Amino acid sequence: MNGKIQTTKTAVETLLVNRYIDGVLDPGKEMLGPIKDGGHIIAHTAPGCWGPMITPCIRGGHEVTQPVYVEGAEPGDGIVIKIKSVEVTSQATSSGNDSPVEGRFLGDPFIAVKCPGCGTMYPDTVIKGVGQEAIRCANCDADVTPFVFTNGYTMFFGEKGDVGITLSKEAAETIAEDGRGYMKTPENSVQNPIVTFAPHDLVGTIARMRPFLGQLGTTPSRPTPDSHNAGDFGSFLVGAPHEYASTQEELETHRTDGHMDISRVRAGAVLVCPVKVPGGGIYLGDMHAMQGDGEIAGHTSDVAGIVHLEVHVIKGLNNAGPILLPNVEDLPYTAKPFTENERQTARQLAEKWNIDKLEESLPVSFVGTGPTLNDATENGLQRAADLFSVPVPEIMNRATITGSIEIGRHPGVVTITFLAPEHYLKKAGLLELVKAQYS
Repeated sequence: MNGKIQTTKTAVETLLVNRYIDGVLDPGKEMLGPIKDGGHIIAHTAPGCWGPMITPCIRGGHEVTQPVYVEGAEPGDGIVIKIKSVEVTSQATSSGNDSPVEGRFLGDPFIAVKCPGCGTMYPDTVIKGVGQEAIRCANCDADVTPFVFTNGYTMFFGEKGDVGITLSKEAAETIAEDGRGYMKTPENSVQNPIVTFAPHDLVGTIARMRPFLGQLGTTPSRPTPDSHNAGDFGSFLVGAPHEYASTQEELETHRTDGHMDISRVRAGAVLVCPVKVPGGGIYLGDMHAMQGDGEIAGHTSDVAGIVHLEVHVIKGLNNAGPILLPNVEDLPYTAKPFTENERQTARQLAEKWNIDKLEESLPVSFVGTGPTLNDATENGLQRAADLFSVPVPEIMNRATITGSIEIGRHPGVVTITFLAPEHYLKKAGLLELVKAQYS
């Protein structure tokens, strides 16, 4: 059955999570928990992207936590996830732009890796030395990594958690010799540490740290590779030659858009996720130390970390995708709550023109995904219009004059942010939550 859980278990107030899946979010597999409505999840997350990408036994492109069952959550509900803290534990990482290696995968190098030597699918691997040829098939010793860097870097982080710097060849190779140690890879993680590749194309670059979660969401209602649980990466599943192939209709029906790479999904933000299986199945991972809008290189600084979440169920919300309440400082200028001086000016204008009542409004941000940024924008606009039972052109106007369209991940994740009338939020069941975030 979907959303499996041992019904004899008693729901707990706090759950510690340090177990991971093989890259496939499968609603037919048992979840952790259950956790109480209003409970807390403390998770030790494994690095995302590059480590799993060079570990063929991980079938989804990431290594996210085993999903958690939330007591009382049923399909059609929403789960509120309050991000209490996000802390980087890695001392170093490597990342950069990727290039797939032909002949080492079946249709999709993130999912279906095939050893070029013995033909084994999803082969186990061993590490021999350092560099981009160090990941070898455990069966035949062939170089099996499905990706290499076109331009990459190794970064070391300061103890204050404020900046990182990119390292030289010699320093990168020193890090590579003890990859799991420097990356602080969790004990139950099976990924090969990406610092093994020791990339060093950027040297001496300084980058500000502001960690966030690239993966945070609920379990799709059909088995789905974790990195493909979104409309852009998910489009690669349509008509694919491997076992996780999907139709476009199935993708639209089952995905929950947990893979967002939106840098605003950080400590202090609130995310409201759709529930498509009993218990919801909250999972997380793919923590990044920093990222600008777009993740334009395709990847950023993947790190291990500790995350604290608080979860609540909203019955019957029927949100088609995630709804984000960012920190005030992360809101677009036009979507920030009005100051008292601004309200006073507005009241004077209303009096002059005989406007009886001004809207009371608060910020809200809808996540949209699709094969392209245009598709993602249309998806997010439609989700907002559907939840508030208004036409899409109204949302377009509100997003234009009281908000903004911002890129989460290129090519197809955006946020549709605008000031929503309080009576819209109240009817949808979100008013008290949004008020608490922006009071």
